[in-house]
Amino acid sequence: MYCNTCGNEINENAVVCPKCGCATGKSSSVVKQDAPNTGFAVLGFFFPLIGLILYLIWKTETPLKAKSAGKGALIGVIVSAAISLFYIILIGAFVGSMAGGYYY
Repeated sequence: MYCNTCGNEINENAVVCPKCGCATGKSSSVVKQDAPNTGFAVLGFFFPLIGLILYLIWKTETPLKAKSAGKGALIGVIVSAAISLFYIILIGAFVGSMAGGYYY
């Protein structure tokens, strides 16, 4: 294999040319796969605290996976708050009807 910049013969696995120091285009590190993941979104939905922790840990390394976990956690919190509000209104209406009428 030859360097694209200086033409010097270099090792086939070289990341940089030993003569000129230019990069050969090969990477020495393993590339991590980052893609949105539905499994982490579902996990974050049912366990929002875990989704938040995963988001905070992965936001710089694998931002798409982190976004999935964070979205799941956010949606889980919003849905649980809406259900709680619905139950509060439902219980209030039931207690009001059992008390004998409306309060003015």
